[in-house]
Amino acid sequence: MSLLKLALGLILIALTPALQAREVTGIAAKVNGRVITKNEVNYHLTPYRQQLDAQMPRKGKAYDQLIGKARADILDSLIERELILSEFHTKIKGQIPSHAIDSEIKRQIRELYNNNRSEYVKALRQAGMTPQQHRRETEKKLIVQAMRAQQLSGSVPPLPNEVSAEYNKHKLKMRDMTGDALEFHKIYIPKFDQTNPLITPEIQLELAEDITEQLKKGGDFAELAKEHSTDSYAEDGGKVEKTPRTDLSPAFAAILMETDEGKILGPLEDARGYTIIRVDKKHYGPVPSLSKVRKTIEARVRTRKNKAKQDRWIKRLLKNAMITKNI
Repeated sequence: MSLLKLALGLILIALTPALQAREVTGIAAKVNGRVITKNEVNYHLTPYRQQLDAQMPRKGKAYDQLIGKARADILDSLIERELILSEFHTKIKGQIPSHAIDSEIKRQIRELYNNNRSEYVKALRQAGMTPQQHRRETEKKLIVQAMRAQQLSGSVPPLPNEVSAEYNKHKLKMRDMTGDALEFHKIYIPKFDQTNPLITPEIQLELAEDITEQLKKGGDFAELAKEHSTDSYAEDGGKVEKTPRTDLSPAFAAILMETDEGKILGPLEDARGYTIIRVDKKHYGPVPSLSKVRKTIEARVRTRKNKAKQDRWIKRLLKNAMITKNI
């Protein structure tokens, strides 16, 4: 099963250690004198970049544009967050209970990292963030949620039919993702061929791309897997039986669960090679009952119904703020 593991991200460009340090620890923006660091931006960008790295082996202009847009969007959201935090510290001066922070971190590890703490720590390291810094990030997130909820107090309440509709629309996203499982076919092309030193990663990528095109045009997956794949599934035509999501890397699992059944996906890149996938069947984890998530669903409805009020609040905060961006 180790060949299923994808690396959690690749280096975007080769930088000297000094330049790398400045990128991680530099200032991304200042909001009323309070600093938003680049490693905060990188932390929030990491899950998206991990998936994009795997899905776009050739990187290029389109990749740079997607990363640039995501980085800009994240910075804007962090600036908005800092404005809300500033209001909290000025007017509320309260604290988020430690158990609430612990609970949210556990949820993130479960849903973003397949309940694998080592993957969580690895992702933090890649983003240039310590567990202590992440805990502070989580506390900030909970403060912002609480402040947004306070803004909606006394606003238009959700109706029962609106709650039911919202639940039915979003309940699958609220499932226990650690209960997910997948059935799929795969072809694995290594970057290097130990029997032929003339084979380069570029040649292997071209081969993987060619196989992908053949499959999209109706090629027989099993035959192509037997001919080209180098892993233990090749002799079975690349068929991978029902596999728990938690047996896959977080990035790999997220990509597959977001892919329609029957679709050809790839080539996906990891540190050692390229993988071509056909998702055969997705099995979803258990969905919570409405009674268990009613407060969350009601908050979603209330936020949507009172968006204009929220927008006026944020507009007021922005108008009175001093903001400078460095990226």
